[in-house]
Amino acid sequence: MLEYIQYFFYFISVVTIALSLLLYKYQNHLMYPTFFPPGSRSVVARPSQYGLPDKEEILLTRDGVRIRCYVIPQRDDDVAIQSPTVLFFHSHTGNMGHRLPIAQVLYQKLGFNVMLLSYRGYGLSEGQATEKGLQIDAQTALDYIQHHPILRHTKLVAYGQGLGGAVAVNLVAKNEDKFEGLIIENTFLSVPLLIPHIFPPMRHLVYLCHQKWRSHTTIQFIRRIPILFLTSAKDELIPPFHMAKLHKAAETRGAKVWREFENGSHYNACMQPTYFESIGEFVRDYIWDV
Repeated sequence: MLEYIQYFFYFISVVTIALSLLLYKYQNHLMYPTFFPPGSRSVVARPSQYGLPDKEEILLTRDGVRIRCYVIPQRDDDVAIQSPTVLFFHSHTGNMGHRLPIAQVLYQKLGFNVMLLSYRGYGLSEGQATEKGLQIDAQTALDYIQHHPILRHTKLVAYGQGLGGAVAVNLVAKNEDKFEGLIIENTFLSVPLLIPHIFPPMRHLVYLCHQKWRSHTTIQFIRRIPILFLTSAKDELIPPFHMAKLHKAAETRGAKVWREFENGSHYNACMQPTYFESIGEFVRDYIWDV
């Protein structure tokens, strides 16, 4: 009997060590599934397919990685310079081409300038995705806007979905003086706090997580600008209480606007009836003097 117990604990130890090694080594592949959906690394839709100005830029980051982005200002320069600019950060799957339907509404119906990027390792961008790398990519996009002849004069809003929300929070916290607003949708508190919900067997191994994205602490450094929280009540990936706690953690002197979509899930929030109306109202009420 004692021998069987020893074998059992030996087996448990081996499995634990194996899971620990897998989590540590392959967590970037889990966190950043850049090849999903299939074809995401080879096919990126163009803005012209959605009736938008089709200008792609290849930006060189400070660590030597070339990333792709779409820059979509309003066609008339006089209109563009008076319109707000949305810097859009996509979630953990797909590429910027998958978000062009969203850009189409922001551009055509709401009248915004839009810039989207595919992070390193996503779409046709070079490199491999990491927390530090995505933060550099976001800063590179902001630096581009700050030197753009038109967009540098516009009111800038960071807008992120899921993982992109964490990217946006981090960027704004470091550059709040460059922004007039922040929009986050279905974003998590941090990766270590999310793991127990999406990978319950790994809940005791979160100490091995080196991709942190601590938005629940970073958001506290945003002190001035208004923030719009877009949350899906039926989010099947990120528990809605993560967004509620982010809302509570935010200490900005600007407005904190909460919009919850009763029938929204993680991936279909933008399809909810009042989604874009909420964004439009937020920008008009707190950012854009029309």
